[in-house]
Amino acid sequence: MAMITTNKIEHNRLTNNNESYRHLFVIIESLNKELIPSSLEMLGEARRLMDNFNLKYNLNEKVIAIHLGDGIKDLSQDLIYYGADAVIYSDDPHLKYPINKIYTKVISQIATDPNSIREISPEYVSAFKKPRYMFFLADSIGRHLSSTVLAELDSGLASDINKLVISDLEIKHQHKTKGENITYKKILEMYRPDFSGFLWTTILCLDNKNPEIKKEFHPQACSIIPGAFLPIIKDTKRTGIISEYHPHFNEEDLKIKVLKQELVKNPVQFENYKIIVSFGRGIKENPEDNIKLIEKLAKLLNAEIGISLPISKKIFHLSEKYDSIYITPNRVVGTSGRKVTPLIYIAVGISGAIQHLEGMKESDFIIAINPDENSPIKDVCDVFIKGRMEDVIPLIIEELGKRLGQTREKEKEIQVNTYGKL
Repeated sequence: MAMITTNKIEHNRLTNNNESYRHLFVIIESLNKELIPSSLEMLGEARRLMDNFNLKYNLNEKVIAIHLGDGIKDLSQDLIYYGADAVIYSDDPHLKYPINKIYTKVISQIATDPNSIREISPEYVSAFKKPRYMFFLADSIGRHLSSTVLAELDSGLASDINKLVISDLEIKHQHKTKGENITYKKILEMYRPDFSGFLWTTILCLDNKNPEIKKEFHPQACSIIPGAFLPIIKDTKRTGIISEYHPHFNEEDLKIKVLKQELVKNPVQFENYKIIVSFGRGIKENPEDNIKLIEKLAKLLNAEIGISLPISKKIFHLSEKYDSIYITPNRVVGTSGRKVTPLIYIAVGISGAIQHLEGMKESDFIIAINPDENSPIKDVCDVFIKGRMEDVIPLIIEELGKRLGQTREKEKEIQVNTYGKL
């Protein structure tokens, strides 16, 4: 009798969980047959999320890495080591370059083909329609690819995410639930700073439960900002399933061809500098003159110059010279730009929006110059200088000039003494 009861419980568990949407698919990027580090960051967060998910819901869903390219088969084992339960790869000369039209077609094929997960999770394959969740990188390739794949899969997309939670939510919505309180299960809460940079925006991809417009939206998907999460430690004892998917191309697919690809280095190499001086909207009183001050300070410190996200939107009128040099996306520090970790980070006229803090808070020593002593950046900096940049920076430049002058004089004395001895 006990044996029969156990079998019934197991049967009911599988029956009740016979959903059409399963697993978390992570779209991997590589370059020159090397995995992009940000892809491993996504895998790490996917691993953490799905471990908690399976424990909470008593399920056995997988982190599945999808990797397209040419000559990339040998990278599959590393994806297992970094957190994937399974890897589905397509290794084909037509996939050597990430042509959006072709990549969209192949990823959509994999995401809607039950046979793609037959070996990975046979218990779920009979009802499988699409992934439950999907992750893409929020880079130049992933932002474009995520939008076209999700359009093909007829679901929603949240862009530039840097925080994720899976939970059950009570939702009351005139359109989605017809004003009724409904519990949505296994919802991916996708967070990003709002446009002010000071508050979190939560984005949800919800089914229409309203009987009049009933419709399901899966996968729940997002593009993830590089640097938002940490990869897990590589574990060479991890095992998983590696499966090859053979895509089918037609003449229409292959109309676009890439003949040559050259890697263009970012002209702003933050990683080569020990000091970064960044400026924000605080330059507003005299934008160009203040940039000249910051430029002079950076030159004295042998520092690179960064900017906050709002500055990149060209909110101030500047001459062509300063606009082209400094008002570029390459210099943005933050979740919508780049994460930096210099020895010294100087924030000039930056109030401290969440979006910016996430990109620079791991700097060894942080100095902020701001007239508002209640600005959020005060809570993360080591030294806070209350004052207008127009007043503070000239004093710093003057003092630096004196000290550098003294240092040069001492160097000359040493050289004279050395030559005298010779």
